[in-house]
Amino acid sequence: MGPLAGLRVLEFEAIGPGPFGAMMLADMGADVLLVDRLTDSRLGFGRERRFDVMLRGRRSVTLDLKSEHGAEAALRLAEKADAIVEGFRPGVMERLGLGPEAMLARNPRLVYGRMTGWGQEGPLAARAGHDIDYIALSGVLHAIGRAGEAPVPPLNLVGDFGGGGMLLAFGIACGVIEARTSGRGQVVDAAMIDGASLLATMFAGMLAAGQWSEARGENVLDSGAPWYDTYATRDGKHVAIGAIEPKFYAELLERLSLDATTLPAQHDRAGWPVLRQRFAERFASRTRDDWCVAFEGSDACFAPVLTFTESRRDTHRLARNGTIEIGGIAQPAPAPRFARTPGAARRPPPERGAGGHAALHDWGFAPAAIEELSGLGVGFLR
Repeated sequence: MGPLAGLRVLEFEAIGPGPFGAMMLADMGADVLLVDRLTDSRLGFGRERRFDVMLRGRRSVTLDLKSEHGAEAALRLAEKADAIVEGFRPGVMERLGLGPEAMLARNPRLVYGRMTGWGQEGPLAARAGHDIDYIALSGVLHAIGRAGEAPVPPLNLVGDFGGGGMLLAFGIACGVIEARTSGRGQVVDAAMIDGASLLATMFAGMLAAGQWSEARGENVLDSGAPWYDTYATRDGKHVAIGAIEPKFYAELLERLSLDATTLPAQHDRAGWPVLRQRFAERFASRTRDDWCVAFEGSDACFAPVLTFTESRRDTHRLARNGTIEIGGIAQPAPAPRFARTPGAARRPPPERGAGGHAALHDWGFAPAAIEELSGLGVGFLR
C-alpha cells in the first residue's frame, strides 16, 4: 500500500503545485480525499477529468465552502484528517472560517499544508503570480538561457513542481512525523519562491567561490561549455552531451573520432568556440539514431533528446516500467521506488464526488454522521 499507508489527507481543489504534492502523497499510499467545487471551472483548463492526471489516486466529495454550512462541513472532515492541503492566497481560508487556528482547534494533531507562490507573509504575499514570476524573483530564471539571449522559461517545472509541490509533500511528511512524536500539529508554509531558491543552493556556493558567472551562457552547466550542451543532428533532431569529467570527455572525443592533440584543451575557455564548432560539425554529419549506435555502451555522458512520447518507448524507461497507463492515459510512474512498500497510482482522477461515500466510511464516519455531512452540503457518489 506504500510507505504512507494509513495517512489521511484532506485536499482542497486547486491547480498545479498543490495537486502535484497531493499526488505524490497519494502515490505513496496516503488516502487523499479531494474536496471539489460543485461544478467545473477554469481550474480544469477545459480538460475532462480523466486527462487531469495529477488528480490520480484520490476520492472526491463536493462542497461549496462559501455556503451557510460549508465551513462546518469542512471542519468535520478535517477532524478525521492527518494533514490538509490548500492552495488559496493568504487569508482566504481564514475568511472562510477554515484557517489553521479553526482547524487545529478541532484537530490539534493536524498538519496544515499551505501552498502559495510568495508565502504567507511579506510584501508580495497577497499578489497574484505564476511559476515564471516566482523563479524570476528567486534568481533562477535569470540563469537559464544562452549567451546574448533572453532568459528561457524551463516550462513550469522549477516553481510549480520542483520548488512547489515536491516541497509541500516533503513538508507534510516531515510535519506528520513530528506530530506523531509531539502530539501537536503545525502549519507548513510551502512557498514556490522559497522552493525555487532552494533548488539553486549549489549555485550559491559556486557564486561565492568565484566559480559561477551571472552572465548567461558562460558557465559549465548553462550551455557555456561546448561539452555540456545539445547539438543538432543530420535529421533535424538533437543529442545531449555532459562530458564534464576528463575521462568522460576523452571518451566523447574518441566516439566522435576527434584527435585531442588537434583541439584546444577541454577547459581552455578561449578555445571553446573552436570545440563547439567541431562538435556541431561532427554531430550534424549523422542522424540522431546513428549517434545512439555510435555511443552504445559508452560512458561519454551522451543521450538522445527525446520527446515525451518517444521517452515512453525508450528501452531503459521500459525496463524500469517508468510509464504507467491509467484509464488509457500514459503518464509517469510513481517515484521514488521502495523495495518493501512500493507506491502505486491506485485510481484514475475522480469525477466530482466519485468514491466520496466510501471514503467517508473508511475515514470512520458512521452512517448517521455521513447523512449529517450530506445535510451540511457535502456531496458524494455512492
